[in-house]
Amino acid sequence: MKTFFATLTEVDGQRTRSGKTYGEFLRVPSMSAGLYVLAAGAEDTQRPHHEDEMYFVVRGRARFRAGGEDREVSAGSVLFVAAEVEHRFYGIQEELTALVFFAPAES
Repeated sequence: MKTFFATLTEVDGQRTRSGKTYGEFLRVPSMSAGLYVLAAGAEDTQRPHHEDEMYFVVRGRARFRAGGEDREVSAGSVLFVAAEVEHRFYGIQEELTALVFFAPAES
């Protein structure tokens, strides 16, 4: 793949049709990307990943715990989590939508 173009609406539509909270929309060996959406009050059940991970919060409000850090996050928050670090969103007050990037691609 040499290029990829999509709107957030298109990416979210694909994720919604899948019925899942996470929808991958890009995968190349060096990285992968997806959209993660959690409803207000939902439980984030993800486990540590084998890859480094970055989140960009598009909309919503929640708390995020990673390792010894605990922060409130909202639209515009950028989060980095190193591979194998326990992390999760919790106390989701407003539906949370986040772009997620893994490097290398999530296994």
